[in-house]
Amino acid sequence: MRSHAVGVFLFRRLLELVVLVLVISFLVFTLEYLAPGSIIDALLGTADKSPEVVAAMRHEYHLDQPFIVQYLLWLKDAVHLDFGRSIMLNVPVIQAIVSRLSVTLFLGVFGFLIAVVAGLTLGIVAAVKKGTGIDRGTVGLTVLGVSAPTFATGLILLWAFAIMLGWFPVIGQGDPTFTDRLWHLTLPAVALGIAGTALMTKMTRAALIAALEQDAIGFARSRGVGWWRILFVYGLRNSLVPILTAAGIVIASTLTGSVLIEETFSLQGVGTLLISSIQNKDIPVVQGATVLIAVFVIVINTLVDIAYLAVDPRTRGKAATA
Repeated sequence: MRSHAVGVFLFRRLLELVVLVLVISFLVFTLEYLAPGSIIDALLGTADKSPEVVAAMRHEYHLDQPFIVQYLLWLKDAVHLDFGRSIMLNVPVIQAIVSRLSVTLFLGVFGFLIAVVAGLTLGIVAAVKKGTGIDRGTVGLTVLGVSAPTFATGLILLWAFAIMLGWFPVIGQGDPTFTDRLWHLTLPAVALGIAGTALMTKMTRAALIAALEQDAIGFARSRGVGWWRILFVYGLRNSLVPILTAAGIVIASTLTGSVLIEETFSLQGVGTLLISSIQNKDIPVVQGATVLIAVFVIVINTLVDIAYLAVDPRTRGKAATA
């Protein structure tokens, strides 16, 4: 019975995902539709804008159709990852995005790993050393890390470690080889991961302190269970739900934060493509990139919700009674 209820819960979450994606795609299309300027002007530039040419372009891009028809035609193609052609690059939008995707994914995964590893480590240390100077210092650093703007952190790291010390390159993503790209993207990834590290540290510390103060932990100690087993098996296992929540937020924030970091470090990723497309009124690229980023964030949040079922039996019980 419970497995059936969990299946219903998963189906409902997937259905909510589809509905949310549709709502976001509609909002993105509507905002672009209402934005000042015309796609015809962007397409033709200084070329001939005779009534015949304009009418032909409006027909080709379905601009002579009612708004809802335009959206439905666009959505039909978008489902097949056809977002049209980039006005700026004159290539399919999905091709323009995929060509920049490797840099953004490398940067995002690198920043996420930094945030998770550093955040878990600092959070565990702060929880174990609760009330000491180490704990207070760690809490202070988390406040600073959450408060500091990502682009400002990137500029400081760029000035200190690239310009003053010369340890890392100033700009660019390097060659596509792993080691060279790792060297070029270390500073951007650190800048991207600082806010995530602060969040992971804060959530891990709070969750672990709460877990270690439970009566079951005291009972385990009285039975002579080793401290390391108590910490990692009993403590961390009971802290996984808030830690997973923080990890999901960090994944989403690293992707959205990469837009500013890519611009700061002159990286040719999806973020800089999106910014240049907005500046040049490349509407098909803006629509495609925005929708794909939104879909990624929604999918990550859905996967985190599903992961709750795997790590905490209590959530399976709630799903069964939902």
